[in-house]
Amino acid sequence: MAPRPNIVFVLTDDQGYGDLGCHGNSAIRTPCLDRFHQDAVRFTDYHVGSTCAPTRAGLLTGHYCNSAGVWHTIGGRSLLRANEWTLADALTGAGYRTGHFGKWHLGDSPPYRPHERGFAESIYHAGGGIGNTGDAWGNDYFDDTYFKNGVPTPYEGYCTDVFFREGQRFIAENADQPFFCYIATNAPHGPLNVEPHYVEQYRDATPHEERARFYGMITNIDENFGQLQATLDELGIADNTILIFMTDNGTATGVELDADQFPREGPGSYNAGMRGKKGSQYEGGHRVPFLIRYPNGHLAGGRNIDALTSYVDFMPTLLDLCGIEVPAGRTFHGQSLGPLLRGADDSALADRVNVCDTQRVAHPVKWRKSAVMKGKWRLIDGRALYDLGTDPGQRQDIAAAQPDVVADLRAAYDDWWELISEQFDRDEPMALGKDDQPAKLTTHDIRNEACSAVWNQRQVRAGQITSGFWAVDVKEAGRYQIELRRWPEETGYALTAEIEGDDSGWYRAGIQPKNAPAYEGGVALALGWAQLTIGGQNLQQEVDPAATSACFEIDLVAGLDRLYASFHDHAERTIAPYYVYVRKLSA
Repeated sequence: MAPRPNIVFVLTDDQGYGDLGCHGNSAIRTPCLDRFHQDAVRFTDYHVGSTCAPTRAGLLTGHYCNSAGVWHTIGGRSLLRANEWTLADALTGAGYRTGHFGKWHLGDSPPYRPHERGFAESIYHAGGGIGNTGDAWGNDYFDDTYFKNGVPTPYEGYCTDVFFREGQRFIAENADQPFFCYIATNAPHGPLNVEPHYVEQYRDATPHEERARFYGMITNIDENFGQLQATLDELGIADNTILIFMTDNGTATGVELDADQFPREGPGSYNAGMRGKKGSQYEGGHRVPFLIRYPNGHLAGGRNIDALTSYVDFMPTLLDLCGIEVPAGRTFHGQSLGPLLRGADDSALADRVNVCDTQRVAHPVKWRKSAVMKGKWRLIDGRALYDLGTDPGQRQDIAAAQPDVVADLRAAYDDWWELISEQFDRDEPMALGKDDQPAKLTTHDIRNEACSAVWNQRQVRAGQITSGFWAVDVKEAGRYQIELRRWPEETGYALTAEIEGDDSGWYRAGIQPKNAPAYEGGVALALGWAQLTIGGQNLQQEVDPAATSACFEIDLVAGLDRLYASFHDHAERTIAPYYVYVRKLSA
């Protein structure tokens, strides 16, 4: 019996379909990916979520992101439901060694972390990007501290280099058994930090500093991808490895749009003619590259598959290619693309309907920023209809001339909405008292009706205000210590401290990104008292200005609850603590 194939999956962040030389971008340099494109099977009409966390939820579960609890990137709406069976779970159960390196963005607290969702090894940053609230303080892409199976661990080097390097180490250590290596770069997501020599090569190709940085980050990814391929070749496992390159949504920085989301393409601005970019319901928001090569499975030589396909097909396709049976009771919203990869025609998908939407609100709203797709038809927001066969740039709304098509697509959306909306009212809770480690809650995941969160360290430094609650699950009854902090624990800063000067890595290294906002200091907040509400109890205390936290001890019963915490200042504002640490003291 032939050995099961390995899987190496590379997913980049905020790189769009047009941000590759092989897709017609004459400004960018991606020679390694261009060569891979020539020898890969290419899905040309492949769609994901329009932002990062939703896409990751669908890829790793085979379920539409809204159904999996992930329809935003912050505010507690990026936590992958605890009852989801992940691709890593499935592969682990089939005897695969599983590793994840880079961006996760499906939960930073128990039970949502990658090493709790099927990955035997994970090295990751917190939140949706390096420098988000839950990330190690002062991370800036260079010589950062990442979490290794939840434990803060320092790493030397540039972030993308680190994630590829650790992924290749994992591959080498597991080359004699089936493995799944998931390398998810945070690049080219902002802040657009990269070594200067990558930027300099693009200063003449684009008039925009940000785009020069964006392209430089992609060229760095390209070099790392080439080194990854060389590693697979050197280990003699390239032919029996399913190697995949994909991006997570439309471009964030590679194109300029006018007020109607039409691209202004020219030197250094390119989107393959598509309308919209990241976050858009138009094609440019969610159509991305999906390149796959697996020589032992006869997936090589370069060919296109033009059928309409979706991120919810990813998990069932990989399980099919690896010969892994799906247990009874496990179902997908997508389907295996194995028959297409093996040469079947796409007639079976002719009547298929796919839906993408952009919610980014506390509670999903029907028809909000939605695209209903069938063949070349695109119904936008339930009203505007486009035929990509004659109008690939989605410039002419023909809904009035095609009422039957509109009615058909609206009915299909109604069916989809019924499918994905069953769990909308269920808040995913963070576990307290699950093990000996303290639970760390941050305002990245605070819940409120406005879905307004302080989600990155710049906002923390600036003293930006938010309020709300955390959904929690007290695993064991007992006495708990709950600390409310304005600054993260590792800094040791006092509650009312002002940070003078700068304490971030890129400044110390002398490589400050030109024109980038600084990680400069931090403002003082004149906190007067603190309040904690949980388990039907409301506790208050005055703040000691020299203390690092307001610390409460409280008896909690097991079960679901909401944790409300706040500071108050002389303006009598309700200010959520950016960091809350919960430790179980005794039974």
